Amino acid sequence: MANNYYGYQYDTNPRKIAPDYKKTKPKKSTNNKKKAIKSNNTKTSINSQKKREAQQQKRTNFKLKFAISLKTILIFAALFFILFREAQINEKFSKIQNLKSEVTTIQKENDQLEIGIQNSLNLNNIEQAAKEILGMQKLTKKQTVYIALPKKDYVEHRTEEVILEQEKNWFDIFMENLTGKK
Repeated sequence: MANNYYGYQYDTNPRKIAPDYKKTKPKKSTNNKKKAIKSNNTKTSINSQKKREAQQQKRTNFKLKFAISLKTILIFAALFFILFREAQINEKFSKIQNLKSEVTTIQKENDQLEIGIQNSLNLNNIEQAAKEILGMQKLTKKQTVYIALPKKDYVEHRTEEVILEQEKNWFDIFMENLTGKK
């Protein structure tokens, strides 16, 4: 026993060595009633202690179950949130793909319309439509009339000058009023 006390001591006080024996009190003679009461009290104290331990065990079990259920609920909520976000992303992606396909179909239609316009602007097509739809014909030499014009220029040139009005400051306005110019 004494060998246990040779370790490092944190206090400055020396340790007291406890004796190896236990002190026993001399037995007193007691009545059976006192013994029955003591045994009854010890039984009730043991029962109440067992009840407290059982209640404590129930509390710890409840706390443990509550913590586990709360953690599982949080995990399921996080997973649900992730799945919800993925569903939204997939929905937006499908919308984008649909819009892209619509754009390609519209571009194809535009290309076809451009080709149709270019074909309709061809002079041969215009001439053919004029003959078939409107009943027009090409001019013959008999239908052409030539006019002789003198070589005089009929275009009149503009001789007026364009005058831009500039903003005048207060000193220029004052000087014009003095001299009478406008």
